[in-house]
Order: sequence, then C-alpha cells, then structure tokens
Amino acid sequence: MSLRWFAVARALHVLGLVVWIGGVAAITTVILPAMREMESAERKLLLFQEVEKRFRPQARVAWLIVGLTGLYMLKALNGWGRFARVRYWWMHTMVALWVVFGLMLFVVEPLIVGPRLERELTSNPSGAIARMEKLHWALLAASLLVVASAVVGSYGGF
Repeated sequence: MSLRWFAVARALHVLGLVVWIGGVAAITTVILPAMREMESAERKLLLFQEVEKRFRPQARVAWLIVGLTGLYMLKALNGWGRFARVRYWWMHTMVALWVVFGLMLFVVEPLIVGPRLERELTSNPSGAIARMEKLHWALLAASLLVVASAVVGSYGGF
C-alpha cells in the first residue's frame, strides 16, 4: 500500500463527504425553511427545481467519490474482515448510509418522489415542504451521527 495514494484517497473521501452531507445540511437548514416562508406556490416550485438541478449532479459525483475511495481504502487496508466483527459496527453504518443515499439520488427521487413532489408543490405546497423537511432532517441527523461514529471508530474509540 502506498501511503501517498492512501492519503489522497482519504482526502478525496472527506471532501466528497463535505460536499454531499454539507449540501444536505444546506438544503435542510436553509433552502427548505426559505421555501416554507414563500407565499407563491410557483416560486416554491421554481426554487425547488433550481436547487435540485444544481445540487443533484454534485451530490451524485460526491456520492460516487465517497464510494470509490471507500472501496480503495478498504482494499488497501485489507479491511474486509472488519465487517465480520461487531467492534466495527460503524463501518456497517457508513455503507448503509451510502446505500440509502444512492437509492435516493438515483432511484427514489428521480423516478418516484420527484415527479410527484412537483405536482404536490403546486397543489399542496405546505404539506409537500413539511414532508420534505421531515425526511431531510432524518437524513441529516443520521448522516451526522454516522460521520461522528466513523471518525471516533476509525481512531479506535469503540
């Protein structure tokens, strides 16, 4: 294992997480509350479409970088056996969170939720935004808990 390439992989992994989870935090704590306070259903829909158009590609690339660098680091450390040990439970949570977001980014949101949400933002914007906020808060809380657990776990804290 080359320490130099491992360090590059870890740096890219962390940067991917910053973009991905940071984006979720910005949407959850800034964009959705701003949408909730807007008067016009048309403006809410327009803001949603603009944010989604810009953030979804960034989130997808960041998600992919996190996955590829995670796989590289696992291989470099010969860490596959850790998944069989309870002590490394935090690694399972990282993979689970990555899978959940992958499903959201590539399947659920574009194919199921997105088209329905656009209709609901026109007909019932308050209800649609409230549901989005609940989901985003749950995803953000889970993400922060997983990131914190992974940092502590990677330094032997568990």
